[in-house]
Amino acid sequence: MKSFNYVINDELGLHARPAGMLAKEAKKFQSKITITKESKTVSATQLMMIMSLGVKKGAEVTVTVDGADEDEACAAMETFFKENL
Repeated sequence: MKSFNYVINDELGLHARPAGMLAKEAKKFQSKITITKESKTVSATQLMMIMSLGVKKGAEVTVTVDGADEDEACAAMETFFKENL
């Protein structure tokens, strides 16, 4: 299992467009990818669940990747967050 923390820099937080892109990116991997904000954890492949976190600018999230391709998936998720959020 691999994980990383990320502080959201996007002015609008984790809103619909990047959340949709995130879910699409997460679906490319076999590993289970989750996002945790405070005590709530959701699957990164489910757009509505990501939106339910209500992540605003400055909020810290933890992304956890567990599975067969976790190294590749974690690296891709970290790059996605840095480039889009």
